[in-house]
Amino acid sequence: MPLPLQGLSAIVTGAGRGLGRAEALELARLGAAVVVNDYGQPGRDGSGEASTAPAERVAEEIRAAGGRAVAHSGDVSDFEAARALVALATDTYGKLDVLVNNAGILRDRMVFSMSEDEWDSVIRVHLKGHFNTTHFASAHWRERSKASGGPVYGRVVNTSSEAFLAGSAGQPNYAAAKGGIVGLTTSTALALRKYGVTANAICPRARTRMTEDVFAGLGEPAPGELDPLAPEHVAPLVGYLASPSASRITGQLLVVHGGMVAVVDRPRVAAQFDSAKETFSYEELDGVLGPYYADRAPDETFAATEVLSLKRA
Repeated sequence: MPLPLQGLSAIVTGAGRGLGRAEALELARLGAAVVVNDYGQPGRDGSGEASTAPAERVAEEIRAAGGRAVAHSGDVSDFEAARALVALATDTYGKLDVLVNNAGILRDRMVFSMSEDEWDSVIRVHLKGHFNTTHFASAHWRERSKASGGPVYGRVVNTSSEAFLAGSAGQPNYAAAKGGIVGLTTSTALALRKYGVTANAICPRARTRMTEDVFAGLGEPAPGELDPLAPEHVAPLVGYLASPSASRITGQLLVVHGGMVAVVDRPRVAAQFDSAKETFSYEELDGVLGPYYADRAPDETFAATEVLSLKRA
């Protein structure tokens, strides 16, 4: 019986460690030929000397298991590096079928303390990095579709975060970038639908180099048990979204961790107020919005809610 991704090729960015590594290994296990991308800087804030070693190690790991893989160590936030990454996939494997965007960095700071560079660098790597690779991959699929006269196989899986859903006080740059990635994903899904390409985003919760302090001491596994926050819980969903079985799933946001997948609904209107006359006055707005919010306590922080749920688990 053929593997679900047999004959397909995939790019996984940020795949030298953590989530990206687990995703690249899973796609290869399911039969895909993989381009393993990682810029290779040791610091989770994007600091340190770039290195080819992380991407090369994962590519070798895939080959040692009998799969096909090549390494790419370019910075996806660089437009030309993203072009070269997609070209490597098409030159090596003849085409690109799956793009998994995972590369990212952290530079945490409260909004009143954040520097311009701390803002720009995180937006650049996360949001621009997602755009850059998606731009060249989508152009490839559009050209193939025009040449064939019909739909082609294409899958985009982007990486957002629950930090965007309810905010993250010390991560205004990260939360904004992750919210932007959701907007990019839904726009991409609409734009590429006629070419047969799907685009979805995931909000993964996993213990990695990026989140080691966030989840320190939380949900620790018993001896011999798989960590409930292991990246290996996230990778199967990425493999599924990359597969032919997920052809009807597009423009979606899914939260995934520890044996759980949740489909996030689009925002809904909670209440509506109509003006008595042509437009609202200050007094009328105060008369309807004031009472509506008077008895509503500010939402609990997302982090506190999640700490409780993980402890219960």
